[in-house]
Amino acid sequence: MHFNDSSNMSAPTDEKRDKLFNIRLLVDKLLHKFQAIPQQQMLCIDEQIVPFKGRSGLKQYSPIKPNKWGYKIFVLCDSNGLVNNFEIHTGKIEPASIKPDLGASSNVVLRLASIVQVNMSHLLFFDNWFSSLRLVIELHKKGIHTLGTVRQNRLKGWRLIDDKRLKTLGRGTYEEKCATVEGVEVVVLKWSDTKCVTYISTYADRDPPGIVERRDKKDKQFIEVSCPNVVLEYNKFMGGVDLLDGFVAYYRTKLRSKKYYMRFFFHLLDMVTVNGWLQYRRDGNSLEIPSKKLMDGLGFRSEVAEGLIKCKKDFTRKRVCKSSSGIEKNLIAKKRKGRVTPTPTKDIRMDSVGHWPLPSDRQ
Repeated sequence: MHFNDSSNMSAPTDEKRDKLFNIRLLVDKLLHKFQAIPQQQMLCIDEQIVPFKGRSGLKQYSPIKPNKWGYKIFVLCDSNGLVNNFEIHTGKIEPASIKPDLGASSNVVLRLASIVQVNMSHLLFFDNWFSSLRLVIELHKKGIHTLGTVRQNRLKGWRLIDDKRLKTLGRGTYEEKCATVEGVEVVVLKWSDTKCVTYISTYADRDPPGIVERRDKKDKQFIEVSCPNVVLEYNKFMGGVDLLDGFVAYYRTKLRSKKYYMRFFFHLLDMVTVNGWLQYRRDGNSLEIPSKKLMDGLGFRSEVAEGLIKCKKDFTRKRVCKSSSGIEKNLIAKKRKGRVTPTPTKDIRMDSVGHWPLPSDRQ
């Protein structure tokens, strides 16, 4: 299976060679489709690992991921896991076109968020690998509000309490600082949980605070811990890419191949199927259809597979011509109902092929 003409591939010594040439046409086609999906208000950016342990120059190692070895994809999706944009990591991360160079990780966010409609009250969430002070300011100028965790070495000029001192004050304590940078109000909050975590936002602060449950190792029981609103917002809307990983992992296409682009193809095929299912459920919820009547992930995949297999094909059983005496004997011997033909899926029921009603003398 090929997705591009290999004869047009650049030489290996060419510095401008496209490392994804074999699947470039497929990726561009899917990006066009994903970016046309209407966007929700809550969006998040995170990295995704395509499992692969073979020999490849694109392979990455991420120790905190369930699949530690594989190809890395940066994904922009909503809080339910519906993908709106993605970018395959091929090595060096170049700055976004006609945009300031904010560093490798922040440049990824600027490229993925370039499709987000400006001044439409979109909220964008990301973790500490992507976030920086310059990034949240640049996105705020485009009308995109942000919230994410941040590393303290990326907050130059902000003096926050030391981790050891904050832990001595007890679990649930925090320190909040606000400042106006280049006309943008920025909130930085450091919260003591199992570890000390620092958050940065241009729209959320500590109010209204909430309560979360945490397990106390000494008493071996759950206790209530005070939690700022910034932490609650982040935990509620940040897990969209992790949710997408879970949906893909349920019924992953496990076909081995030594060609790197086949592994990408199978993963993108699973991603497209999950995206279609999430859109189907979103439309069903908007029409107020009960969740019990909506198909689950496996049922949706089965119906898509059946529709692709039977599309424009006649699968009706062919009748074999027999002598009249033989037909009469069979009718006398058999007076029971024949096998019931299953109802075809909605995608192929109206394709005008092989689904016509047949006249019959039987009841």
